Amino acid sequence: MKMVRDILGDVRVLPVVVIDDVADAVPLARSLLDGGLPVIEVTLRTAAALEAIAAIGKEVAGCIVGAGSITDPHGADQARRAGAQFGVSPGTTRELREFLQADSWPFLPGAATISEVLELRDAGFSQQKLFPAEILGGADYLKAIGGPVPDVTFCPTGGIVHETMTDYLRLANVFAIGGSWIAPRELIRRKSWPEITARAASV
Repeated sequence: MKMVRDILGDVRVLPVVVIDDVADAVPLARSLLDGGLPVIEVTLRTAAALEAIAAIGKEVAGCIVGAGSITDPHGADQARRAGAQFGVSPGTTRELREFLQADSWPFLPGAATISEVLELRDAGFSQQKLFPAEILGGADYLKAIGGPVPDVTFCPTGGIVHETMTDYLRLANVFAIGGSWIAPRELIRRKSWPEITARAASV
């Protein structure tokens, strides 16, 4: 199975975005691509999300689009049908985990506690999302996890900003980070594409 880390390649910062208007999807993706970030996670938090994923996949060459905030098998199936090339969850129920184990779609299942990390590892998931990273203890928390569980790597998200991203990226068990500071909802609503490009280029 292709892993999310393989999809990211050399990309270590994943913009996590909330899109309210489908019309914003393509210019947003192009702005991020122009800033050097070709991979984007569109969260399934709005009615426009699935259409936005489909539009980006069809119209923005060179952009890899994934779906975030997936909480159940139905959401995963919808996202994949819309064209999402990978999926991400904030947490992982048994139902979702079993669905993913029977599927080959690249996916980052979410964990918060060391017990959840171990359960996912034992189920075959060596790459996981840690959420909400900053509230849980940030880079220090991930460093602590790396001691007893060195064979799991993470893409932490939740509260990470430009000023703290290097604290995470220098850790051996972090292959990438996700962040909403690059293209926050308000900038997208204002269609501030040059600013978003500048933020992407600064990471």
